[in-house]
Amino acid sequence: MLIRRRHALALPLALPSAAARAQPTFPDRAVRYIVPFTPAGLTDIMARLVAQRLGEIWGKPVVVENRAGGNAMIGADAAAKSPPDGHTLLAITLAHAVNVSLFPQSPYDLLRDFTPISLLGSLPLVVCVNPINPARTLQELMVQARTRVLNGGSSGNGTPPHLGLELFRRASGGGGNITHVPYRGGAPSVTDLMAGNLHFIVSNLPECLPQLEAGALRGLAVTGTERHRLVPDIPTVAEAGAPEMQITSWTAMVTNAAVPRSALAEIGRATQLALREGEARRRAEEGGFDVLAWDADRTQSFIAGEVTRWGRLVQEAGIRPDV
Repeated sequence: MLIRRRHALALPLALPSAAARAQPTFPDRAVRYIVPFTPAGLTDIMARLVAQRLGEIWGKPVVVENRAGGNAMIGADAAAKSPPDGHTLLAITLAHAVNVSLFPQSPYDLLRDFTPISLLGSLPLVVCVNPINPARTLQELMVQARTRVLNGGSSGNGTPPHLGLELFRRASGGGGNITHVPYRGGAPSVTDLMAGNLHFIVSNLPECLPQLEAGALRGLAVTGTERHRLVPDIPTVAEAGAPEMQITSWTAMVTNAAVPRSALAEIGRATQLALREGEARRRAEEGGFDVLAWDADRTQSFIAGEVTRWGRLVQEAGIRPDV
């Protein structure tokens, strides 16, 4: 009887462990990764590299869903309203940090409604001119900006290239001598610069890299803190005498702020693993990205700082959204 009683007492102690093992693990189904931009862009490329590797790590599909439009707010709003279970991820960029100031009545709050997973990567911009332009240095282009009107192109109001142009305006003291010409995307501005319709652009590196390599454009400075491995002969803005022009395009992964901590921890672990080594990292670096894979806390501080920095510039420069 004593033996039976000991077994009877031991049995309830074993049940919670068995029940815990029966709980579903994350993810328990396909994961949706919303990219609020069109396919084949820089953000989409990075997202697809990460999504493929996450699918391999989890053994569950991670499906990239492009939901472009509304200055990248349509896709972000869909992610903000998704079930807070971790099965919906969102790709954000510098554009979303700028949108906080451009669209104060946005249907979501970037810092309140989302929680960061990781800052995936960044890449610099390049100040470019047509080779027929006599300016061979950034300072020489700044002299032009102080003595005559220059047309500077960008991929649209409030985009990283536009912010870079405004930083150039300030660094050069050009003021009203620089006319901003917004395009719908970076490629048209590159084309118009090559055609001689613009005096300069501040372009995302991958969008002007083929032309730089072919000699169809001249790069005067990169806006990162270090020279870039793909264009090592182009000096940094600090080397060129304008350290205040430092800016990078970046992409991060976030999810709904109410997602349970256990799911957040797993998404973060797998994302850092996905970019630590292997094919995803190699291909991202070949595309011009500096792979970062920061943790959530560092990413959160960075994004908050970007919101503050660019909000100040948006206000002081009077930047308005495209209409």
